Amino acid sequence: MENVAIIVMLLFGIAFLGVLSHKYKFPFPIVLVLCGIVISLIPDLPVITLAPDVVFVVFLPPLLYFAAWRTSWHDFRAAIKPITYAAVGLVLFTTIIVAVVAHWLIPNMSWALAFLLGAIVAPPDAIAATAVTKNLGLSRGLLTLIEGESLVNDASALIAYRYAWAAVIAGNFIWWQAGLNFLLVAGVGIVIGLAIGFVMKFIHQKFITDPVIEVSLTFLTPYASYLLAEHFHVSGVLAVVATGLFLSFNSGQVLTHQSRLMADSMWDIVMFILNGLIFVLIGLQLRSVMDGIKDYPARELILYGLGISLIVIIVRFVWIIPPMIKNSLMGRKGNGLNTTKKENTQNLIIFGWAGMRGVVSMAAAMALPMIVSEQEAFHQRSLIIYLTFCVILTTLVLLGLTLPGLIRLLKVEPYSIVMEEYDVRTKVVSEAINYIEENLSLMPDELLHNIKSKYEVKYNRLQKTELPANYFGKGKTLATAVFNQYSQLQIELLNIERNKVQQMHRTGEASDEILRKIERELDLEEMRLRMEMYS
Repeated sequence: MENVAIIVMLLFGIAFLGVLSHKYKFPFPIVLVLCGIVISLIPDLPVITLAPDVVFVVFLPPLLYFAAWRTSWHDFRAAIKPITYAAVGLVLFTTIIVAVVAHWLIPNMSWALAFLLGAIVAPPDAIAATAVTKNLGLSRGLLTLIEGESLVNDASALIAYRYAWAAVIAGNFIWWQAGLNFLLVAGVGIVIGLAIGFVMKFIHQKFITDPVIEVSLTFLTPYASYLLAEHFHVSGVLAVVATGLFLSFNSGQVLTHQSRLMADSMWDIVMFILNGLIFVLIGLQLRSVMDGIKDYPARELILYGLGISLIVIIVRFVWIIPPMIKNSLMGRKGNGLNTTKKENTQNLIIFGWAGMRGVVSMAAAMALPMIVSEQEAFHQRSLIIYLTFCVILTTLVLLGLTLPGLIRLLKVEPYSIVMEEYDVRTKVVSEAINYIEENLSLMPDELLHNIKSKYEVKYNRLQKTELPANYFGKGKTLATAVFNQYSQLQIELLNIERNKVQQMHRTGEASDEILRKIERELDLEEMRLRMEMYS
């Protein structure tokens, strides 16, 4: 019970740091890894360890499912060639090069252990990359490549991780057999994930009407997909990714409006807690990890940590040299990457710089068993966890903090989604107006006038929205952001209503039930208005 209280208090501290991170625009993944170091330095904190299989089961399914849910299937499919090139080829290349360097650099590091380390540190982290690149004005195609790579490479890296661990136990490794098994476990994992997706879509459409149950099932679905795939000894990671992509694409048919609102909030909270929790746990274990490698001189440990970290960074840039020369990484036209030669080069440099490691690598390292067999302890476990933490710290701090400066140095033209949003909103509102004119002409005049006026106001506001200067051609621009002004005025009026009903509640004129209902209506309306505004 004391350990639970300590973890809760540390999570409170991380939540407070999250507030500061948001206020001062500092990437939260970097805050988390620094928190892990600080926690390890606090005296008298207990060492808390989880069973290795529990680490994978608790953390991986929701982390992967959330990343897949937030990935656009259309963008993912359009960029599938460069994503596969990076997510499979680059991961395996990184695993091999790190293994070679680790085997050469670190005494008594066997080939199996070296490949295990390489598989753990190979995959960049989608959450870290997204947090660092947020609001930097990167093109949608480049973001799709970075996020898609981080989504799929977890699967290829963790499959390699499983084979490397099997080699550690068995003491040998059969390459051709591993290659065939790789294809088998990947293919069957995807099939199981899609099957779970079809079943859950059917259940949501035919049987569920309560939003609380719907949202609960969205949280349980990745666990079901992962555990079923692992039961058949195939890739639970790819099963979760396939399920997430399928259900995300069909979310409009699967979830009600209430469920979508609840699910978005629930998943944001779950991701925040899970990311915080894993770095709290590594902070609580870091002291024992350092005790486990105390036989190594400090100078050598620093050399090993920096050496492996720099190799991880350099390998990524080596891998993009051929595409930079041939532009083969750009994939097919229309994926948002195949632009001018200068922009392609800029995108490749940024892609190379965006190789931050994060929570998946940390979870994989923490999931290493304490013993190799009943007769032998896993003595190198602490060293691998230490090296993984060094890679995460180095890539997040060195690459994450310098990425905004690199983008400014390259003079990348900022990409704005405002133009695309403008087109979509205009078509949606126009379709509603056409429906009113064609199908509601027999309605009473006053009702017809009121409902049509609502959409005409929306349409007129769109025509007065501030857009980039070259949107309409020849430098024409609409300078007044009337859309935002109108929405802001409505929000001010909503606050007047909210303050009034709260005042009536304090004086006893409005019951709690009425207060909660009206507050919810006002909160939902304000959320809609704020989401509607252009940033």
